Amino acid sequence: MVLNMFTLTITITKRENSLEKALHNENVKKIFEENRRKVENYNRIRQY
Repeated sequence: MVLNMFTLTITITKRENSLEKALHNENVKKIFEENRRKVENYNRIRQY
């Protein structure tokens, strides 16, 4: 008789962002949204 046993351990840890990283992410979001609006306005002008 062959007995195969597997044990699986999963560890979940909460990711902690530093204040510097959080500020960087906010700036990236702002720049991304600003660029998206610029592209939308440019496309709107080119349609007419």
